[in-house]
Amino acid sequence: MSNYELQVKQQVEKLSSCSYHEIETAVAAKRISWYRQQAFDSRSGHAATPREAFERLFFDYMGLAPKDLPIIHETEDKIVWQSKNACPTLDACLRLGLDTRKVCRAAYEKSTQAFLSQIDPQLRFLRSYQEIRPYAGHCLESIVKIDFEQIMRIAIAEARISRMEGNKGYGAVIVYGQQILSKTYDTATTENDPSLHAEVKAIREAVQVTGDANLSGAVLFSTCEPCPMCSALAVWANVTSVVYGASIEETAKLGKARIMISSQTMVEKSPVMIEVIGNVLGQECTNLYR
Repeated sequence: MSNYELQVKQQVEKLSSCSYHEIETAVAAKRISWYRQQAFDSRSGHAATPREAFERLFFDYMGLAPKDLPIIHETEDKIVWQSKNACPTLDACLRLGLDTRKVCRAAYEKSTQAFLSQIDPQLRFLRSYQEIRPYAGHCLESIVKIDFEQIMRIAIAEARISRMEGNKGYGAVIVYGQQILSKTYDTATTENDPSLHAEVKAIREAVQVTGDANLSGAVLFSTCEPCPMCSALAVWANVTSVVYGASIEETAKLGKARIMISSQTMVEKSPVMIEVIGNVLGQECTNLYR
């Protein structure tokens, strides 16, 4: 049996016996462990580019050849390629009659992002589920770099509008790659509806834009760490990452009424994998609540 055929057989067994979440978690842990063991140099101390992340993932880690991944577009903050390599997951899905659009999104999208986030969490992995094998001759994929602080400033601007209108001053933005899906603020006070937190409204607007209740690949930005209600909705919307400025603990110290359960705790108890990143423009966000 060839090495490739063995890999396909292993994938068949894995997809037949494990949940997608189990596969996702295991793959992410394996990739993170490998990356941390490499002790890569700092590449002269400059911020990682999409090209460098692309090479780390596919050439250094996966051992693929450039001919398997022809690049069709590249800029300083974006690289787009067509994956044409022999793929054990693709062949395993074909043998099992599984839909790669479902399998790859559920098990291999966030685990790829987990690898990129070791390099720089501002690097985001995106995959087209319209151009994916076997429904196309290739898998269209990309890595884009987004500016967390720039997006958080948009959320801060939304929070200031909230305060001016008589609400509590929370702002939220959801992006998919470099596309803003939604930006909004809390209106619970002015609309007499306690569910209208900024994050809830942002998720509702984002799924209307995408036409899909699954926001895998998207990043939720919030000026303040999402409360348990908003964190739970982020789980059910399956966002890839939550990025916030001020923490629940910090705002509670400032006298804000908070349920003292962190977003990370909510995610750890959930059935999905979500990356939680705090303290992005933390001081500026905390100042909103003084």
